[in-house]
Amino acid sequence: MLSLARLALGTAQPLAPDFAAWLGERLFFTPPRQSLPDGARSLLRRGRRFRITVDGKPVQGWRWGRGPAVYLLHGWGGRGGRYLHFIEPLTELGHSVVVFDAPGHGANPHGMSSAPEFARALQAVVELCGPAHAVVAHSLGAAAAGLAVNWGLRPGRLVLLAPPMDVTEFFEPFARAVGMTPEVMARLVARSTRRIGVDWSELDVRRHAPKEPLPLLVVHDVGDKVVPFADGVAIAEAWGGQLHATEGLGHTGLLRDREVLRTVAAFVTGAAPEDVAAAVDPAAKAERWLWERYRR
Repeated sequence: MLSLARLALGTAQPLAPDFAAWLGERLFFTPPRQSLPDGARSLLRRGRRFRITVDGKPVQGWRWGRGPAVYLLHGWGGRGGRYLHFIEPLTELGHSVVVFDAPGHGANPHGMSSAPEFARALQAVVELCGPAHAVVAHSLGAAAAGLAVNWGLRPGRLVLLAPPMDVTEFFEPFARAVGMTPEVMARLVARSTRRIGVDWSELDVRRHAPKEPLPLLVVHDVGDKVVPFADGVAIAEAWGGQLHATEGLGHTGLLRDREVLRTVAAFVTGAAPEDVAAAVDPAAKAERWLWERYRR
Protein backbone atom coordinates (compact mmCIF):
# COMPACT_ATOMS: atom_id res chain seq x y z
CA MET A 1 0.00 0.00 0.00
CA LEU A 2 2.81 2.39 0.86
CA SER A 3 4.55 1.74 -2.46
CA LEU A 4 1.30 2.26 -4.35
CA ALA A 5 0.64 5.50 -2.47
CA ARG A 6 4.13 6.79 -3.26
CA LEU A 7 3.70 5.91 -6.93
CA ALA A 8 0.25 7.51 -7.19
CA LEU A 9 1.27 10.71 -5.39
CA GLY A 10 4.58 10.91 -7.24
CA THR A 11 2.68 10.85 -10.52
CA ALA A 12 -0.13 13.21 -9.50
CA GLN A 13 1.71 15.91 -7.54
CA PRO A 14 3.45 17.75 -10.41
CA LEU A 15 0.45 17.48 -12.73
CA ALA A 16 -2.59 17.79 -10.45
CA PRO A 17 -1.69 18.95 -6.93
CA ASP A 18 -5.34 19.34 -5.91
CA PHE A 19 -6.04 15.73 -6.86
CA ALA A 20 -2.89 14.66 -5.00
CA ALA A 21 -4.15 16.50 -1.89
CA TRP A 22 -7.53 14.80 -2.28
CA LEU A 23 -5.87 11.40 -2.53
CA GLY A 24 -3.48 12.10 0.36
CA GLU A 25 -6.37 13.19 2.56
CA ARG A 26 -8.16 9.91 1.99
CA LEU A 27 -5.04 7.90 2.68
CA PHE A 28 -4.25 9.77 5.90
CA PHE A 29 -7.77 10.02 7.32
CA THR A 30 -9.03 6.50 6.48
CA PRO A 31 -8.49 4.14 9.43
CA PRO A 32 -7.37 0.53 9.09
CA ARG A 33 -9.96 -2.16 9.77
CA GLN A 34 -9.66 -4.22 12.95
CA SER A 35 -11.37 -7.50 13.77
CA LEU A 36 -13.18 -8.17 17.03
CA PRO A 37 -11.15 -9.96 19.72
CA ASP A 38 -12.23 -13.40 20.90
CA GLY A 39 -15.30 -13.19 23.10
CA ALA A 40 -16.30 -9.68 22.06
CA ARG A 41 -18.96 -10.75 19.59
CA SER A 42 -21.02 -12.64 22.18
CA LEU A 43 -20.58 -9.78 24.67
CA LEU A 44 -21.87 -7.27 22.11
CA ARG A 45 -24.90 -9.48 21.45
CA ARG A 46 -25.79 -9.20 25.15
CA GLY A 47 -25.66 -5.42 25.04
CA ARG A 48 -28.59 -3.11 24.27
CA ARG A 49 -27.78 -1.87 20.78
CA PHE A 50 -28.44 1.63 19.52
CA ARG A 51 -27.72 3.55 16.33
CA ILE A 52 -27.46 7.30 15.76
CA THR A 53 -26.26 9.57 12.97
CA VAL A 54 -23.46 12.06 13.56
CA ASP A 55 -22.34 14.47 10.82
CA GLY A 56 -24.37 12.38 8.38
CA LYS A 57 -22.52 9.18 9.33
CA PRO A 58 -23.96 6.19 11.22
CA VAL A 59 -22.60 5.37 14.67
CA GLN A 60 -23.34 1.97 16.22
CA GLY A 61 -23.26 1.54 19.99
CA TRP A 62 -24.07 -0.85 22.82
CA ARG A 63 -25.01 -0.47 26.48
CA TRP A 64 -24.90 -2.83 29.47
CA GLY A 65 -25.97 -2.65 33.09
CA ARG A 66 -27.69 -0.02 35.21
CA GLY A 67 -26.39 2.94 37.16
CA PRO A 68 -24.13 5.94 36.45
CA ALA A 69 -22.83 5.72 32.89
CA VAL A 70 -19.20 5.05 31.99
CA TYR A 71 -18.34 5.72 28.34
CA LEU A 72 -15.50 3.79 26.69
CA LEU A 73 -13.97 5.34 23.55
CA HIS A 74 -11.57 3.35 21.36
CA GLY A 75 -8.57 4.60 19.39
CA TRP A 76 -7.65 4.98 15.72
CA GLY A 77 -8.50 1.85 13.77
CA GLY A 78 -10.09 0.32 16.87
CA ARG A 79 -13.66 -0.49 17.82
CA GLY A 80 -15.80 -0.55 20.94
CA GLY A 81 -15.43 -4.32 21.35
CA ARG A 82 -11.74 -3.83 22.16
CA TYR A 83 -12.89 -2.87 25.67
CA LEU A 84 -14.00 -6.47 26.19
CA HIS A 85 -12.21 -6.78 29.54
CA PHE A 86 -13.59 -3.54 31.01
CA ILE A 87 -17.31 -4.03 30.50
CA GLU A 88 -18.34 -6.76 32.90
CA PRO A 89 -16.20 -5.56 35.86
CA LEU A 90 -17.62 -2.03 35.60
CA THR A 91 -21.20 -3.31 35.43
CA GLU A 92 -20.55 -5.54 38.45
CA LEU A 93 -19.40 -2.44 40.32
CA GLY A 94 -22.77 -0.78 39.77
CA HIS A 95 -22.36 1.18 36.55
CA SER A 96 -23.88 1.12 33.12
CA VAL A 97 -21.25 0.89 30.40
CA VAL A 98 -21.58 2.43 26.94
CA VAL A 99 -19.30 1.69 23.99
CA PHE A 100 -19.64 2.73 20.37
CA ASP A 101 -17.77 2.45 17.11
CA ALA A 102 -16.58 5.88 15.97
CA PRO A 103 -17.42 7.09 12.43
CA GLY A 104 -15.61 5.03 9.81
CA HIS A 105 -14.79 2.28 12.32
CA GLY A 106 -15.99 -1.14 13.39
CA ALA A 107 -19.61 -1.96 12.52
CA ASN A 108 -20.03 1.38 10.72
CA PRO A 109 -19.39 1.85 6.99
CA HIS A 110 -15.67 2.21 6.28
CA GLY A 111 -14.53 5.71 5.45
CA MET A 112 -12.60 8.76 6.60
CA SER A 113 -12.60 9.79 10.24
CA SER A 114 -10.75 12.15 12.60
CA ALA A 115 -10.40 13.23 16.21
CA PRO A 116 -13.09 15.96 15.87
CA GLU A 117 -15.50 13.38 14.46
CA PHE A 118 -14.72 11.06 17.39
CA ALA A 119 -15.40 13.99 19.74
CA ARG A 120 -18.72 14.90 18.14
CA ALA A 121 -19.79 11.24 18.23
CA LEU A 122 -18.94 11.07 21.94
CA GLN A 123 -21.01 14.19 22.62
CA ALA A 124 -23.96 12.77 20.67
CA VAL A 125 -23.83 9.39 22.42
CA VAL A 126 -23.71 11.07 25.84
CA GLU A 127 -26.68 13.21 24.87
CA LEU A 128 -28.57 10.04 23.94
CA CYS A 129 -27.56 7.80 26.86
CA GLY A 130 -27.31 10.28 29.71
CA PRO A 131 -24.73 12.18 31.80
CA ALA A 132 -21.22 10.77 31.85
CA HIS A 133 -20.12 9.64 35.28
CA ALA A 134 -16.81 8.90 33.57
CA VAL A 135 -15.16 8.66 30.17
CA VAL A 136 -12.34 6.20 29.50
CA ALA A 137 -10.60 6.78 26.17
CA HIS A 138 -7.62 5.21 24.39
CA SER A 139 -5.08 6.77 22.01
CA LEU A 140 -6.75 9.00 19.40
CA GLY A 141 -9.97 8.53 21.34
CA ALA A 142 -8.20 10.13 24.32
CA ALA A 143 -7.32 13.17 22.21
CA ALA A 144 -10.94 13.31 21.08
CA ALA A 145 -12.19 13.12 24.66
CA GLY A 146 -9.99 16.10 25.52
CA LEU A 147 -11.45 18.00 22.59
CA ALA A 148 -15.01 17.12 23.70
CA VAL A 149 -14.23 18.46 27.18
CA ASN A 150 -13.04 21.68 25.56
CA TRP A 151 -16.39 21.85 23.73
CA GLY A 152 -18.39 21.50 26.93
CA LEU A 153 -18.59 17.79 27.81
CA ARG A 154 -18.42 17.44 31.61
CA PRO A 155 -17.72 13.88 32.75
CA GLY A 156 -17.37 13.33 36.46
CA ARG A 157 -14.04 11.60 35.86
CA LEU A 158 -11.76 11.16 32.88
CA VAL A 159 -9.26 8.39 32.10
CA LEU A 160 -6.86 8.79 29.17
CA LEU A 161 -5.01 5.65 28.08
CA ALA A 162 -1.86 6.29 26.01
CA PRO A 163 -3.03 9.77 24.94
CA PRO A 164 -1.22 11.59 22.11
CA MET A 165 -0.36 15.17 22.99
CA ASP A 166 -1.05 16.45 19.48
CA VAL A 167 -2.52 14.14 16.82
CA THR A 168 -1.22 16.36 14.01
CA GLU A 169 2.31 15.12 14.83
CA PHE A 170 1.45 11.90 13.00
CA PHE A 171 1.07 13.79 9.73
CA GLU A 172 4.67 14.68 8.89
CA PRO A 173 5.96 11.08 9.21
CA PHE A 174 3.08 9.97 6.97
CA ALA A 175 3.84 12.71 4.43
CA ARG A 176 7.52 11.76 4.33
CA ALA A 177 6.68 8.07 3.95
CA VAL A 178 4.53 8.68 0.86
CA GLY A 179 6.82 11.38 -0.59
CA MET A 180 4.34 14.25 -0.29
CA THR A 181 5.58 17.70 -1.33
CA PRO A 182 5.17 20.76 0.94
CA GLU A 183 2.69 22.29 -1.50
CA VAL A 184 0.43 19.22 -1.45
CA MET A 185 0.79 18.96 2.34
CA ALA A 186 -0.50 22.52 2.68
CA ARG A 187 -3.41 21.84 0.34
CA LEU A 188 -4.28 18.68 2.27
CA VAL A 189 -4.32 20.56 5.59
CA ALA A 190 -6.57 23.24 4.11
CA ARG A 191 -8.96 20.65 2.62
CA SER A 192 -9.23 18.65 5.83
CA THR A 193 -9.70 21.78 7.96
CA ARG A 194 -12.74 22.73 5.91
CA ARG A 195 -14.10 19.19 6.09
CA ILE A 196 -13.70 18.48 9.81
CA GLY A 197 -14.50 22.06 10.87
CA VAL A 198 -11.55 22.37 13.25
CA ASP A 199 -8.21 24.06 12.73
CA TRP A 200 -5.26 21.73 13.23
CA SER A 201 -3.78 24.14 15.80
CA GLU A 202 -6.72 23.33 18.10
CA LEU A 203 -5.84 19.63 18.36
CA ASP A 204 -3.18 19.92 21.08
CA VAL A 205 -4.70 18.19 24.14
CA ARG A 206 -2.68 20.32 26.56
CA ARG A 207 -4.70 23.37 25.48
CA HIS A 208 -8.00 21.78 26.48
CA ALA A 209 -7.49 21.56 30.24
CA PRO A 210 -10.80 22.71 31.81
CA LYS A 211 -10.87 25.72 34.12
CA GLU A 212 -13.02 23.81 36.59
CA PRO A 213 -11.40 20.82 38.36
CA LEU A 214 -11.84 17.52 36.56
CA PRO A 215 -10.41 14.35 38.16
CA LEU A 216 -8.04 12.91 35.56
CA LEU A 217 -6.04 9.69 35.39
CA VAL A 218 -3.48 9.23 32.60
CA VAL A 219 -2.20 5.68 32.04
CA HIS A 220 0.78 5.34 29.71
CA ASP A 221 3.43 2.71 29.09
CA VAL A 222 7.03 3.89 29.24
CA GLY A 223 7.88 1.74 26.20
CA ASP A 224 4.95 2.81 24.02
CA LYS A 225 6.29 2.89 20.44
CA VAL A 226 3.16 4.48 18.93
CA VAL A 227 2.57 7.41 21.29
CA PRO A 228 5.62 8.49 23.34
CA PHE A 229 5.37 8.23 27.12
CA ALA A 230 6.37 11.91 27.24
CA ASP A 231 3.01 12.80 25.70
CA GLY A 232 1.14 11.28 28.64
CA VAL A 233 3.45 13.05 31.08
CA ALA A 234 2.86 16.41 29.38
CA ILE A 235 -0.93 16.00 29.39
CA ALA A 236 -1.04 14.95 33.05
CA GLU A 237 1.04 18.00 33.98
CA ALA A 238 -1.00 20.43 31.87
CA TRP A 239 -4.31 19.12 33.25
CA GLY A 240 -3.13 18.59 36.83
CA GLY A 241 -4.00 14.89 36.65
CA GLN A 242 -2.59 11.67 38.06
CA LEU A 243 -0.08 9.67 35.99
CA HIS A 244 0.09 5.89 36.21
CA ALA A 245 3.11 4.50 34.35
CA THR A 246 3.30 0.89 33.18
CA GLU A 247 6.07 -1.23 31.69
CA GLY A 248 5.98 -3.92 29.04
CA LEU A 249 2.41 -3.29 27.84
CA GLY A 250 3.14 -1.11 24.82
CA HIS A 251 0.35 0.86 23.21
CA THR A 252 -2.58 -1.59 23.20
CA GLY A 253 -1.67 -3.93 26.06
CA LEU A 254 -3.26 -1.41 28.42
CA LEU A 255 -6.67 -2.64 27.24
CA ARG A 256 -5.96 -6.23 28.35
CA ASP A 257 -3.93 -5.84 31.53
CA ARG A 258 -5.68 -6.65 34.83
CA GLU A 259 -3.56 -4.26 36.88
CA VAL A 260 -4.49 -1.40 34.56
CA LEU A 261 -8.13 -2.46 34.74
CA ARG A 262 -8.00 -2.50 38.55
CA THR A 263 -6.42 0.96 38.60
CA VAL A 264 -8.98 2.38 36.17
CA ALA A 265 -11.95 0.70 37.86
CA ALA A 266 -10.90 1.99 41.29
CA PHE A 267 -10.48 5.53 39.94
CA VAL A 268 -13.76 5.50 38.03
CA THR A 269 -16.00 3.82 40.60
CA GLY A 270 -14.42 4.71 43.94
CA ALA A 271 -15.16 1.13 45.05
CA ALA A 272 -13.26 -0.59 47.85
CA PRO A 273 -10.08 -2.42 46.73
CA GLU A 274 -11.53 -5.83 47.59
CA ASP A 275 -14.65 -5.11 45.52
CA VAL A 276 -12.54 -3.98 42.57
CA ALA A 277 -10.31 -7.05 42.84
CA ALA A 278 -13.34 -9.36 42.94
CA ALA A 279 -14.91 -7.69 39.89
CA VAL A 280 -11.72 -7.77 37.82
CA ASP A 281 -10.21 -11.12 38.82
CA PRO A 282 -12.45 -14.23 38.68
CA ALA A 283 -10.16 -16.06 41.13
CA ALA A 284 -10.39 -13.20 43.63
CA LYS A 285 -14.16 -13.15 43.17
CA ALA A 286 -14.42 -16.87 43.94
CA GLU A 287 -12.11 -16.52 46.92
CA ARG A 288 -14.21 -13.68 48.30
CA TRP A 289 -17.42 -15.69 47.81
CA LEU A 290 -15.94 -18.62 49.72
CA TRP A 291 -14.75 -16.33 52.50
CA GLU A 292 -18.15 -14.70 52.90
CA ARG A 293 -19.81 -18.13 52.87
CA TYR A 294 -17.40 -19.31 55.55
CA ARG A 295 -18.12 -16.25 57.72
CA ARG A 296 -21.86 -16.95 57.56
